[in-house]
Amino acid sequence: MSVGKTPQSSAPSPATHAAPDVSVQLREIWTSSLAWFEAYWLQIIIAGVIAVSIVSALYALRRLGTKLCGPGRGRGDWLVVVGRVVSRTTSYFIIMVAIRAVDGYAQTPPALDRFITFFFTLAAVVQGAIWAREFILGAIEHRTSAEHFQGEAIINAMGLIRLLVSVVVFAVAAVVLLDNLGVNVTGLVAGLGVGGIAIGLAAQGIFADLFAALAIIFDRPFSKGDQITYDNSSGTIEAIGLKSTRIRAYTGELRIIANKNLLDKEILNVSGRDHIRLPFTIGVAYETPPETLARIPDILKELVEAEGGKAARAGFESFGASSLDFALLVDVQGKDWSIAHPLRDRLMVAIVRRFAQEGISIPYPTQTAFTAAPDGKLIMPYPAREAGAAAQA
Repeated sequence: MSVGKTPQSSAPSPATHAAPDVSVQLREIWTSSLAWFEAYWLQIIIAGVIAVSIVSALYALRRLGTKLCGPGRGRGDWLVVVGRVVSRTTSYFIIMVAIRAVDGYAQTPPALDRFITFFFTLAAVVQGAIWAREFILGAIEHRTSAEHFQGEAIINAMGLIRLLVSVVVFAVAAVVLLDNLGVNVTGLVAGLGVGGIAIGLAAQGIFADLFAALAIIFDRPFSKGDQITYDNSSGTIEAIGLKSTRIRAYTGELRIIANKNLLDKEILNVSGRDHIRLPFTIGVAYETPPETLARIPDILKELVEAEGGKAARAGFESFGASSLDFALLVDVQGKDWSIAHPLRDRLMVAIVRRFAQEGISIPYPTQTAFTAAPDGKLIMPYPAREAGAAAQA
């Protein structure tokens, strides 16, 4: 019986190997720490005082951050963003910073130093991820703090953004932490990349519209209430959602267009302009005397100023098919079409009235046919009266 038991007692399990290793390391840390304390007790006390001072200063800084993001400040204020970042500092990180700062002051034993380094690395990586998350979210809130970005759609967008930012930031922090601990993270990073590509391909349409919505939030090509022209359509922005934007057309119908498709088009934001330009092309008869033609630009400028507009250009444009064409560009200050449209109507009536007074003819498109006699001589067209008499005969 004793012979049969001997092989079992001489071949310990892996678990019995692991236990002595841990106990040996802990015993080594304890023994070296006692010896270190006996040799450097004065330096350790001084380091402790310094560490307590560092902890007190960091706690005071955290309280200041809490006050900065207190009630009464705007959601997107940069001081609030900084205050939120500082106020998210954890006590674990504060204590580990203080210990790490005085770690080498009194010749810390190697075993204890490795122990402190491990926990400081853990605290620094986690705290860095928390700070990065709060700063990114604060910057996004700063960009969306304007009045036209309030509403259920933006609240839902911020909830999704918080989730995405948190996942990305803490995933990066986990990879960094494992890499600092000596773990080979190449396979993990490759797996995360393949998984991200698969998810992106499966929901590329949704993500495209979502990122387009984020682009609208950050770049602000337009906002709620703006009047825009895109493609062959025009209207007023009524709502900006996560997937689509709703535009009220001037004809009354509500148009819904995906955010990605909208940003792929050229967008004219007419709400941002400071004036409205009204173009006119005015034709006069070829029989108009040159002296009168030379006076037409001044006449047009005079009429524009009398109506309260500004003539950006008034001059001869081209030789038309049946008229001499003059170009007139009128600028109306502001962006209100309810002012520009009546001014345009009054100006057109004023031009017709003034041209009638000056004897300037505004012709309509006409054609004149010329014939030739058998001998080649040109036969001029009959005047209207003669043509009517010939018809009666």
